[in-house]
This record gives sequence, structure tokens and C-alpha cells, in this order.
Amino acid sequence: MKTNLNELITKRPWVGWVIFGITMLLVFFLGILASSIIQRRAEANLLNVPRYAIEEFEPRNEAWALAFPREYQTYSQMADTSFRSKYGGSAFRDLLEEDPRIVILFAGYLFSRDFNQARGHVYAIEDIHNTLRTGTPADETEGPQYASCWTCKSADVPRIMYSMDTKDFYSKTWANYLSEMVNPIGCANCHNPKDMTLRIFQIPLKEAFNRKGLDLSKSSLNEMRSLVCAQCHVEYYFKGPEKYVVFPWDKGMSVEEIENYYDEYEFYDWIHPLSKAPILKAQHPDYELFQHSIHYQRGVSCADCHMPYKTEGSMKISDHKVQSPLNNIENSCMVCHRQNKEELIRNVYDRQDKVYKQKIALEDILVKLHIEAKFAWEKGATEEMMKPVLNLIRQAQWRWDFVAASHGASFHAPLESMRILADGIDKASEARLILSRVLASLGYNETVPMPDISTKAKAQEYIGIDYNKLKTEKQEWKKNTLPKWLEAAKKREKEMPMPQRIL
Repeated sequence: MKTNLNELITKRPWVGWVIFGITMLLVFFLGILASSIIQRRAEANLLNVPRYAIEEFEPRNEAWALAFPREYQTYSQMADTSFRSKYGGSAFRDLLEEDPRIVILFAGYLFSRDFNQARGHVYAIEDIHNTLRTGTPADETEGPQYASCWTCKSADVPRIMYSMDTKDFYSKTWANYLSEMVNPIGCANCHNPKDMTLRIFQIPLKEAFNRKGLDLSKSSLNEMRSLVCAQCHVEYYFKGPEKYVVFPWDKGMSVEEIENYYDEYEFYDWIHPLSKAPILKAQHPDYELFQHSIHYQRGVSCADCHMPYKTEGSMKISDHKVQSPLNNIENSCMVCHRQNKEELIRNVYDRQDKVYKQKIALEDILVKLHIEAKFAWEKGATEEMMKPVLNLIRQAQWRWDFVAASHGASFHAPLESMRILADGIDKASEARLILSRVLASLGYNETVPMPDISTKAKAQEYIGIDYNKLKTEKQEWKKNTLPKWLEAAKKREKEMPMPQRIL
């Protein structure tokens, strides 16, 4: 039997007051909620409007901070280099000390002097000053590096590169821009100063897409969140006497297609002093290998994991502390994956461990190959005898380096990384088989003696590097020579006006 509400209230007046009270409370809280939503929308709209006018190609990240303080605050957190994962992180790591085999593989190339893990974008300038690979130039005319090496190191690059002919920029020495390149990788490398939208400034990327008939301007926002990274995290080389930076994607982006591109130009980075093989040095083909990942195929961008969105008050921003997702796993991996943190990290390391094991296996064979080839030359091997061996060494080391030089390849694309390394092991093993026949034809049927390269110091001594001398020279250069360029830069930037407030 249903009771009429009016009858119920007549019989029990207190019920009416209860209903009235509940109704008033609901109206009150709904009013607060509506007011909060309106207030936060208004706040967000105001906060999204820059209050300072940033000049085109403004290189100083501190100047951008006036207009975009939240993004800059998270960017500044990259100064923290305490995080170290099993195979990466932002902490300082001497990769030659951890793996002395690399010294032998890069013999004759500047990476055999010094090869440290990058500590993050905010340290790009400091790290390039510190590395032994940039030498100790006394003035703007000295090497050993070209201006091309600045291309991905500074927020000053757009400012300088767009003020001159690109060839003129590349053809100068690295030292020529020491007083110009003082702001580390930052806002100007990826953003439009008017509204913080993403944009491509890197000329080599534009040219690579143009050669393939693709229009970068038609890229979606999600694509741009990877393409701005592809401005630098890619394979590239210095073409011709002017050392023009080129992305070798004309035939495709796979390890074989890029190799075919280089073979057509008969390009090599250096001749290995032990084996005499013409070697290709991979840079950091992250974008190329990322395209083989399940994440890329599911529409995940680089920024989704390395710069995940975060909320600050009413603002939704990308976290500009660019870092390993393993140091921010709750906001990166766990946004999509429902496993617990420990299980996700275990999954990552499981893939990385397997790739690392194959990488080391290929390294071991390559080190022996270079030393055995040197031994064969000393025994009187001819160029005709060694030609197939040297070609296989080139191919095998290119495959090793394509995986080893890529940041995170072992996680981004473990299947493709394993395929590449397996192919490298196959080619290196074939080279050793041919080399054993060469040595046999020269009357040598014993095992080739191997030097002790168990430490970085021993490996460098074997290939003739005086590390302590180079280190001392670098320290003296930083103390006595570098400051003159930095002082000139300080004087120049002091004359640059700070952004004007517009709101």
C-alpha cells in the first residue's frame, strides 16, 4: 500500500523538514561545485595566456619562465641527477669504465677517449664542455669538432642557425660558437614563443621529410609530441666537406635501409686503426627504433611516457622534467597499465636484460675480430683477402651500434633490437670464419693472442690513448681558455632585454 507524501508529512511534520533540509544542502553544494568549475575555468583561461612577450628564438630558458612558470619549474627539476636505473637514468656513468670493450670498438674515434651517459637536457652545455671528445681548442679556428656538433645541444642553435645560411653554420668549427652556445636544450628547441605550441625548428628534420614528400605542418598534436624529440633523437651524419647534418632516411628508417643509403654514398665515419674496416658510427636512432615498438603502434607518443601530463591546480601541463619513465612510473606506465609498480619495473628489466646479453655477445665477437684482423694484416694479408672480412665487420658493428647507441631501444623495441643483434652476430661470426681461413692460408693455425682489456685504462693503453694527459689538458683548458668565451657570452646576454610584460 503506497502512502501519499502529503499525507505522510501531515501525519509526521518532521519528515517535511528533513526533506527540506536535504534539498537545501544539495542546492548549496551544487552551487559551490558550479562556482568552483566556473572559477577554475576562468583561472585556467587566464593562466594559459602568456603574461610576457617572448621574442622569436629567445634562447634563455629563464626568460621563458616569466611567461610559462609552471613548465619551467618542472624543467628545472632535471638538475636532479640522483636517479639511476639498471641500464640508464640521469646519474653520471662512465660507460667505458663499465664496459671496456667499447674502447676497442671505437679505437681511432673520439668516443674511445671519453663516453659518458648524458645527464639530461639542462646539462647539455656543461657536458659538451667537459667531454674529451671536444678537445682543447685555443681559438675559433681549431678543432677537433665541427659546429655541426652543436646542432642538438643548445637553445641558442635556432637563434644562430636562422640568422645565416645553413651551410655556413655547419662549416665552422665547434670552437667558433663557444661564446654563442651557452643556453642548454630548452624551450626554444620545441616551442612557439607566442603560445607554447609545439613547432619544428630543426632544419635537417624538415629537409628529411621534404625529400620523402611529407608535410610536417600537417602533423597532429600527438605526432608532434614525438616529432619534436625526433629533431635530435635520431640517426644522422655530417655530409661533405661542410659537414652538413643529414638524416639518412631517403630509403627508409630500418637499420638495413640506412646502411644501404650509406653504402650508396660509400660513406664511413672512420677507418678502424686495428682492423682497417670502414666503420659507421650510429648516433642515437631512438625515433627510428621507437617506430617498431608496440607503444608507437598504439599511438603513444614520446612525451606520453617521458613528459606525462600532470595537474597543478586548474592547469593540465606536460611535466617538463624529461626523464626515464621508471623514475615517474605512477604518472607514465601506470596511467595505462594496471599492474603494480614492482611488476612493471620487472617487466622492463626482463626485456632489457635479454637485449643486453645479446649486445655483449656481439661486442665480444667484434672485439676479437678487430684484434684478429690486425694480426692478419701483420702476417701479410692482402687487401683482396681482407675485403670480405672488413665489409662484414662494418655491417656487424653498425648493427651493434644501432642498438647500443639508442636510448632505451631494449625496452622501446626489444624484438627489433634482438633481430638486429642476431643479424650482427651472424655477420661477425661469418667474418671470423673467413678470417680464420685467411690466417690459415698465411700459415697460421693457432688462436690469435688477445690483450688484457679488462679495464678502461688497459684498453686505452692498448690502443695508445694517454687518458691522464688528455684529462689534464682538458682541466687546464676549462680553467684558462674556456672562461674567455663564457665571459664574452655573459657580456652579450647582459645586453639582451628581458621579455616585456603584456598582461
